Amino acid sequence: MSAEKYLHMIQQDIHSVVFATTDENHFPVTCVIDIMLADKGGLYFLTARGKAFYERLKNQPVISVTGIIGNNTLSSKSVTIRGEVREIGQERLSEIFAKNPYMKIIYPNTESRTALTVFQIYKGSGEFFDLSQKPIFREQFSFGGMENHVQYFFVSDKCNGCKLCVKVCPQDCIDISSCSMKIQQEHCLHCGKCQEICPVQAIERRIL
Repeated sequence: MSAEKYLHMIQQDIHSVVFATTDENHFPVTCVIDIMLADKGGLYFLTARGKAFYERLKNQPVISVTGIIGNNTLSSKSVTIRGEVREIGQERLSEIFAKNPYMKIIYPNTESRTALTVFQIYKGSGEFFDLSQKPIFREQFSFGGMENHVQYFFVSDKCNGCKLCVKVCPQDCIDISSCSMKIQQEHCLHCGKCQEICPVQAIERRIL
């Protein structure tokens, strides 16, 4: 699925997400924020300039965002993004209020809305993770020119074909149909058990 479709999933299907930022002492801080708009340019949310969240965004304009939907763990789907934000002020504020009418209850008049400012997550890399499938499914995406930097496990040419990794893989995602074994990355849990059990250290963790 395209990055834009995942962005729309966050805005339409999930909407309320957990933001991680850092404070002046570089300690992590989380808060729940609604994603108001999504388009090919990224995600849009707002906050009031008097909030500590606003100060954290201005002092360190990088974020990590996670949203999840599902009735329980085994029906859950999540999207996580890490990226960069920028303040765009009152731009698109009227559009946000039009598409999110509940905001009119929280900020009922024009005067109160002058405290608000809009931010855009304009570049980022993310991952969709689906536990409702068997085996699980994951997919990486990026937007705004940011590259993905994801850790994967790979079977190197040191492999002696013992297949111990196949026996311990919780998702049965190690393909043995070809001459050399291959990990199906879209189904891998990244648990690392295959690397732990390999007697010849043929399984390597790489960042791509």
